[in-house]
Amino acid sequence: MKNYRLLMLTTLIISGCSMVYELIISAVSSYLVGDSTLHYSITIGLYMFAMGIGSFLSKFIKKDLFNWFANIEIGVGVIGGLSSLLLFLANLYLESYEIVMYVEIILIGTIVGAEIPILTRIIENDNKNLRITLSSLFSFDYIGGLIGSVAFPLLLMPKLGFFATSFMAGTFNLICACLIVFKYHKRIRGEKVYKVLTVVLMLIMIFGMVVSENIGRFIENGLYRDMVIMSEQTQYQKIVVTRHKDDVRLYIDGNVQFSSVDEYRYHEALVHIPMSITGSRSEVLILGGGDGMAARELLKYPDTKITMVDLDSEMTRICSEDKVISELNQNALKSDRLTIINMDAYEYLEKCNKKYGVVIVDLPDPNNEALAKLYSNVFYRMCKNVLDDKGVLNIQSTSPYYATKSFWSVTKTLESEGFTVAPYHLQVPAFGDWGFNMAVKQDNDYISNPNKIVIDESIDTKYLSKDNIPALFTFGKDEKPKEGEEVEVNQLTKPVMIQYYNEAVRNWE
Repeated sequence: MKNYRLLMLTTLIISGCSMVYELIISAVSSYLVGDSTLHYSITIGLYMFAMGIGSFLSKFIKKDLFNWFANIEIGVGVIGGLSSLLLFLANLYLESYEIVMYVEIILIGTIVGAEIPILTRIIENDNKNLRITLSSLFSFDYIGGLIGSVAFPLLLMPKLGFFATSFMAGTFNLICACLIVFKYHKRIRGEKVYKVLTVVLMLIMIFGMVVSENIGRFIENGLYRDMVIMSEQTQYQKIVVTRHKDDVRLYIDGNVQFSSVDEYRYHEALVHIPMSITGSRSEVLILGGGDGMAARELLKYPDTKITMVDLDSEMTRICSEDKVISELNQNALKSDRLTIINMDAYEYLEKCNKKYGVVIVDLPDPNNEALAKLYSNVFYRMCKNVLDDKGVLNIQSTSPYYATKSFWSVTKTLESEGFTVAPYHLQVPAFGDWGFNMAVKQDNDYISNPNKIVIDESIDTKYLSKDNIPALFTFGKDEKPKEGEEVEVNQLTKPVMIQYYNEAVRNWE
């Protein structure tokens, strides 16, 4: 066994790298297409199936086992190393992105599936102890999988991003290929060709890792219609800022969060309507809102103190330090009347024992499990617990036109927790028809009759006025569920919101 320790090490590395490729393909597909549950499930299932194919096909390999093992390392390194780049290019230039995704999964899985059977036969030819051989190989294989699965979310993605991560994993595979070819060159047919090939491919992967930021900028300029002026991968999300003349846009994981041309419409409607009917303005809680725009509107009320809970500390840092965004939010994130807490909103509500006159939920759309949890009945129950008796809860609720069932599911979920709810909406050119759900513990005249809502005259607004507010509470037939169409409560244990939202995305693609 001592003669094959290097081969055992390569088993650990190839297993760890293949796990990284699997996670990259799932994450990129979720990022570009959405529906993370679907893409992670397909990737895992198809990858396991392909490994079975590879294991089956390995029985037809009867000679040149070292050549085949070197081919495995080379194949996985090249295909995996290029996986992120190929997926992004497919999204840009091909109509059928899924075909490229499926081909990558099947190729990597098939190659990896042939690895252990071939390596077992290599070692067994000399060692003749199948029990020790198999236990050692599978131990290294499983440990490698664990290392890859832990390193990807905690270290690789936050620090390197998609491209550098895939190129780095490809580099590791090709380093292993080089070590195998040079150490066991006497047992490899055509050793000179393999030596040159593995070195050249390894250098290409290293070069790709070095220039990965340039590749990222090129791809992003193709993904986003305007010039990318800032791009940063945080531990939790990809933040991109684009600019075209006076139009500055912020994207999170590829989804636009605001356009500087019209964001005032959204944020005025989000903030000033609940602030006009609350029993107390002294303490306001914002869940999300890390761009600082909602805080900017709240700071127009001189006696209001704000607590902002946003998971991503990098998001709030960028939006407080970046000159372009801080100019838009009027340096709201640096106000001494604002307290920023970087933690999960769900966790904050679980521990909070403070009461607020207004709670504003300004979170991204519910396009994955983590976000759908923040649109659940239990989450709204916790919001109710931190709301004072005459307080107001207001929630950005996606579009009643583009995502009708998602929007009205928010309404129904709030009602299931005992809230009296007043849904409303407006046109935001960057988004289209966009909606909110305003909820109170105790019914009042404003909720029952929105015509009575009047904004404080001292508050400077560009869009809202006493004349247009009543119209926001009126919905057309095509902005409501179809007759006989059932909309369910979004439960923590049954997150129908993801299904509704992903259906809407597919319908409008």
